[in-house]
Amino acid sequence: MTRPEEAQSTLRVALGERSYPIHIGPDLLGDPQRLRPHLAGRQVMVVTNETVAPLYLERLKAGLGDDLTVRELILPDGEATKTLASVERIWDALLEAGFNRRCTLVALGGGVIGDMVGFAAACYQRGVAFVQVPTTLLSQVDSSVGGKTGVNHPRGKNMIGAFWQPRAVLIDTDTLSTLPARELSAGLAEVIKYGLIRDADFLAWLEAHMTALRELDAASLTRAIERSCSLKAEIVAEDETEQGVRALLNLGHTFGHAIETHQGYGRWLHGEAVGTGMLMAAELSQRLGWLSEAEVVRTRSILAAAELPLAAPAEMGVEDFLSIMRLDKKNLDERLRLILLTRLGEACVHDETPPDTLAALLEAFPRR
Repeated sequence: MTRPEEAQSTLRVALGERSYPIHIGPDLLGDPQRLRPHLAGRQVMVVTNETVAPLYLERLKAGLGDDLTVRELILPDGEATKTLASVERIWDALLEAGFNRRCTLVALGGGVIGDMVGFAAACYQRGVAFVQVPTTLLSQVDSSVGGKTGVNHPRGKNMIGAFWQPRAVLIDTDTLSTLPARELSAGLAEVIKYGLIRDADFLAWLEAHMTALRELDAASLTRAIERSCSLKAEIVAEDETEQGVRALLNLGHTFGHAIETHQGYGRWLHGEAVGTGMLMAAELSQRLGWLSEAEVVRTRSILAAAELPLAAPAEMGVEDFLSIMRLDKKNLDERLRLILLTRLGEACVHDETPPDTLAALLEAFPRR
C-alpha cells in the first residue's frame, strides 16, 4: 500500500455546539494531538474486537499517554454480536471500573463496534462522550459519521438505537492495509452510494479509479474517503435525525436489510447486501420510468467492478422480502418508503410504488 503525498486533512460536521471534526490521513492512531483534545475527562474505555485488538489496540493506547485511567474491553467480532447483550457487557465494564459521567468511550473497529459503543455511550448515565476510530472502509465513510447508533433485533436490523453524535472521528487510512478484500468491497458499496444519490461527477471518478481503489492505492482511497465523508457531513448538518434529506443515505438499505435479516446477521456483509439492494433500487427506478436501461447497466457495471454481489439469495422469495421490508424504520402510516433514483446522482424518497411493480421486480431479480 503506497502512502499518499497529501497532508492529513480535517472535515467538520456542523451541528452548532455539538460540531465535531473528522480527521483523515495516515499514521493517526498513535497521534495524541488528534485524540486527547476530545476526551471529556481522565477516564477512557477503549472498546474493540478480537480481530482489531491485536492489530491496533496497543498503538492507540500508547497515543493516549500514561496520565489517564484507561481500560479496555475486547468483544467477539461479527455482525451477530451486535446485540443488547454485547452493549450490556460495555455497561458492565464501565460500572466495574467506576467510570463517571466525564468518561469517554473510544470505539476502535468497524461499524458493529462503532454502533454498539455509540449506543452504550448514549445510555450510560444518560449520555457520555465517545470517539469513533473506524478501521474498515465502510465504517470510515458511513457509520462512524452522523451519530446513528444501535443494535440489531432478530426481526429487523438496527431497530433499537439512538442518535448520539461522537466528539470526533479519527480515520487512520493505514488501517485499510489489513482489511480483507471482501470487507473492502463492502465498504466500496457505501462509497458508490454517495455518487449515486448526490454526486454524478464523483460516480464517474469512481468508475475511472475502481481498479486503484481495489488495489489499495492510498491516494485514491484518501480521496474517496474525503469525498464520502464530506457528502455525509453536509447531509447530516442539514438533517441530523432523518426527517428529510438524510433518508436518501439509505439507498439500497431497505432491500439490503431484508437480505441481512432473512439470511442471519453476518452471513452477508452489510455492504454486500446494500450493493445488491442498490441494484434492486436502480432496476425498480427503471420500471417506474425514471432511469434508462443504460443507467441501470452503468450501475450494475460499477458494482461488479467493486466485486459486489449482483443477485439476491436463492432462497428468498417475494414474500420473504416484503414481510421484512414492511418493518423498515423509514415506513410511515403503513406506507412502504423506498429510496429510488430519478437519475444517476439524484435520489428521492418514494412511497407510492405500485405493489404489482415492486412484486414484479422482486420476482424477476436474479438469485444466486
